[in-house]
Amino acid sequence: MVAHPVPGAKIGHLKHSRKPPITGVYPYFRQAQAALYNNKKWEQGEADEAMHRTVPGKMRCIAVALSKGGVGKTTTAVNLAAGLVRRGRSVLLVDMDTQGQVAKMLGIQPQNGMAEVINNEARLDEAVVEARPGLWLLPGGRTLAGLKRVIDRKEYGGERTISETLAPLDGCYDYAIVDTAPGWDVLTVNALFYAEEVVAPVALEAMSLQGLVEFEHSLQAIQRYHNSLRLRYVLPTFLDRRVRKSDNMLRQLQTHYGDLVCTPIRYNVRLSEAPGFGQTIFEHAPASPGAEDYLALTERILHDEQP
Repeated sequence: MVAHPVPGAKIGHLKHSRKPPITGVYPYFRQAQAALYNNKKWEQGEADEAMHRTVPGKMRCIAVALSKGGVGKTTTAVNLAAGLVRRGRSVLLVDMDTQGQVAKMLGIQPQNGMAEVINNEARLDEAVVEARPGLWLLPGGRTLAGLKRVIDRKEYGGERTISETLAPLDGCYDYAIVDTAPGWDVLTVNALFYAEEVVAPVALEAMSLQGLVEFEHSLQAIQRYHNSLRLRYVLPTFLDRRVRKSDNMLRQLQTHYGDLVCTPIRYNVRLSEAPGFGQTIFEHAPASPGAEDYLALTERILHDEQP
């Protein structure tokens, strides 16, 4: 497991200081922190090289994505991140959904986010907040929807805007979990260029299955330019054993996607209640089927960690 973003300090403590602390860290980390403070754009590859030398081990970047809405993407992103923290991993949770629900689900009200960092209105260390011990959140920010226009105006490399912005944090956590919006826009494309693995939540209904097929086709277009990206997990959601169609859909998924299909997330009212209390399912109802199912997803992902 890797250390906190600044050895000996939590990034949540940095937001109150004028400059990120650089005492007692590697020279390469000093270079990265200086870039954060000055809001400089690094030459391509420079940030990656510096930060990869900072912390041993590689951060797993996982996007929770599917073009169709209402399948449980944000619920999955939040509770997967919380499950990984429960298993001793440090997690950066990135909200790329313009609805900005992640912060609300965690019961916090951050002042800045990704949009403010890219627009040079805030430093990255100011935008990343510690939502729970071991769990840091980078919200989308107040003007995330407007960020689409900023990216669209770029003549070259717009699809890597988020990757370049987050490069100084590469390797600072065990995991980065990225929540994405429904649909297929420049923010989703950016999230997928940043990630290397995809968890695709699929509600057990016909339209969602069709949405997964269409999403796969779009994913293949990105893989031509980002060949390390892959659909790693298909997560059935809203499984209701009382409904025969739900089981039929699950069998179809298992037939077509085989070992990619994870243990289903059962329909559970506690999962719907938890966001209203600003809590994860593990905080709100730790003995519920929802907590059990998201813990199973967590264990599946941990099982695939590189030794």
